[in-house]
Amino acid sequence: MNIAVPNRLFLDVARSATGRTWRERLDVRGGQTALAMAQRFGISELLARVLAARNVQLDEVERYLDPSIRTLLPDPDTLTDMPAAVARLARAVTTGEQVAVFGDYDVDGACSTALMVGVLQAGGLDPFFHIPDRIFEGYGPNVPAIEQLAARGVTLLVTVDCGTTSLEPLEAAKRLGMDVVVIDHHQAGETLPPATAIVNPNREDDLSGLGHVCAAGLAFVVAVGLVRALRQSGHFNAERPAPDLLEALDIVALATVADVVPLIGLNRAFVAKGLLAMRRRTRIGLTALMDAARLDGPPRPFHLGFLIGPRINAGGRIGEATLGARLLLTQDPAEARGIAAELDRLNAERQEVERAILAAAEAEAQAALGISEEGAVVVVSGEGWHPGVVGLVAARLKERFQRPAFAIAFNGETGTGSGRSIPGVDIGRAVRGAVESGLLVKGGGHAMAAGLTVERRQLGALRAELEQRLAPDVERARAEGTLSIDGAMTARGATVDMVETVSRAGPFGAGNPEPVFAFPGHRISYVESFGAGHVRARISSPDGTTLKATAFRCAEEPLGRALLAGRGRNLHVAGCLDIDTWQGETRVALRIRDVAEAG
Repeated sequence: MNIAVPNRLFLDVARSATGRTWRERLDVRGGQTALAMAQRFGISELLARVLAARNVQLDEVERYLDPSIRTLLPDPDTLTDMPAAVARLARAVTTGEQVAVFGDYDVDGACSTALMVGVLQAGGLDPFFHIPDRIFEGYGPNVPAIEQLAARGVTLLVTVDCGTTSLEPLEAAKRLGMDVVVIDHHQAGETLPPATAIVNPNREDDLSGLGHVCAAGLAFVVAVGLVRALRQSGHFNAERPAPDLLEALDIVALATVADVVPLIGLNRAFVAKGLLAMRRRTRIGLTALMDAARLDGPPRPFHLGFLIGPRINAGGRIGEATLGARLLLTQDPAEARGIAAELDRLNAERQEVERAILAAAEAEAQAALGISEEGAVVVVSGEGWHPGVVGLVAARLKERFQRPAFAIAFNGETGTGSGRSIPGVDIGRAVRGAVESGLLVKGGGHAMAAGLTVERRQLGALRAELEQRLAPDVERARAEGTLSIDGAMTARGATVDMVETVSRAGPFGAGNPEPVFAFPGHRISYVESFGAGHVRARISSPDGTTLKATAFRCAEEPLGRALLAGRGRNLHVAGCLDIDTWQGETRVALRIRDVAEAG
């Protein structure tokens, strides 16, 4: 029996300010692999260590450093139902049918809607698109919306980022004479809705291996298959040229980062090449939104996840659900600036709403867990909470308490909620189990995020069910309680060149963790809280070099308190390095993840 031996302690930190153990991410064997990489490929030892610590093998280095869509994109037909989906879409294009694209109200939904509408427009169609209102319609296709589309003459309905579990609405579409093509990535049950094709790598009979791809990524694969079929049929010609699908990678990258799918394999290529497309600033709406978000310098994954994505989401959360898709499709610069400004305003409003609800949710969660914070799952609810922000509240609770969290907004006797999980704990499966056992009106999702509808009388039973189902996995995940460190350096060593070198192992995100570096015994020369509970500081190395640092949303948490109490003291500081561009000046900044006493 092989027993996994944890990697060595880093800087002898057995318990940090956040209660974690610091360990070397790279084991001894990985160190040998890193040395071989550096020697064979002439790359820096630091980059080689980052690659080896992410299980990149020697024969994969060159492909990993330059992820290629051409190399990593499989033949579209490897996906179950893809030939049927492409054939039906191609027939709609060549015969000029009225098509409608039905999306979701989040970033992935907006991006996949814009991508599918765009490729159908390139084929000569003028498709409708519908994004449901989160409050009045809820997630996914609904019968009234289907009936309205049928009344407008729609004969083909394409659902993106939804549809896999929409049995009743798609039955209605069938009765009304519509064909349906589903393009989705959410976990599927045993019973699938009636449709001409259901392209979903997470259905039980799909062997494509693309279960980690978001809906916009799948829409891109469908578009590749469709354009190929239309080329072969002669539909595209000199007068009607085929679209350059690589130009759509900007919104595929945005959706991939914002939907927090693993940045491995094809997803890495989507983001790497999509960021290059985004830097060309050819999509009018996305350019306007980057300007509204005051993005200074070339876009990076961090910007997609924390600046651009939240603004598109704001439309679906507390504003007009169609704003995101409209922004990504518009060709009018004035309209783009107007929508971008409205999304920026809505995002600020969303932040205020979220702060008020989060305060109540944290108080409820702390009372339920008790001083010793026992319990595997956080489940909080409130009457009149805005349903558009409960997913964000659940995410904040998950970060605060380091366990899966669900936040539920009740309006009378029925509540809608969202859950967010920690690595190693599949809440999507737990929610589907609660649906099957009759505790939920409806629900679904994937391992890290889920949505649900519950009756108030079932709330206590739901808490007990989730606790029972998830407790073993949560205990196992929390027991690990480690922060993996990629290496140590001083403030002087944190240069722009160094950060750019390490970034070749990116893009970083879920499934490809961002490198974490430790700064041993650095002095906290300046520290203060600011904004919505953030902490900023300067850390100084023994030679006097200083590095700007920020710790987000932690002023009232153990990390923030340790930093604020550490002014003038030497601490071990761990975090991730960014390149910060401001008013034309480029410098390195540290995002602090943890601190510990310096021996």
